Amino acid sequence: MATKERSKQFKAGLALRKKVVGPDYVAKSLKSTDEFWMPFQELITEHGWGAVWTRPGLTPKMRSMFTLAFCIALNRPNEVKIHLRGAIRNGVTPLEVRELIIHAFLYCGGPASRDAFHVVKSALPEILAQENKTMEGKSAGRVRKAKT
Repeated sequence: MATKERSKQFKAGLALRKKVVGPDYVAKSLKSTDEFWMPFQELITEHGWGAVWTRPGLTPKMRSMFTLAFCIALNRPNEVKIHLRGAIRNGVTPLEVRELIIHAFLYCGGPASRDAFHVVKSALPEILAQENKTMEGKSAGRVRKAKT
């Protein structure tokens, strides 16, 4: 990737992609991509992240919640896991994720919402620890003990 000249939109998409899903995830995705799959990574980065995610009109938090909802509706648990990290990084709280899954049950059905619940339940503790967040969505470093 370093040898090819990149568009402004690609560069903006790459920066936002790293910010949302994390630089480690993006680096791993790009490093594991071979010549056959690189055009797909370029498409995702330039058009998905660079053209759509960078648009005004929706906050990153709203985009993350919509993206989770769409992934649940399509019953794509792997994408739910990827975008769960982005949602937490964009300010979505675990409570909001739970409520989104419950709400999805009405419109997307039990199997899709159940699959999402299982992915979130297994992935959320690790994501929260890595992002230094609590179940309330606050920074774990600022959690105060209750006075007794």
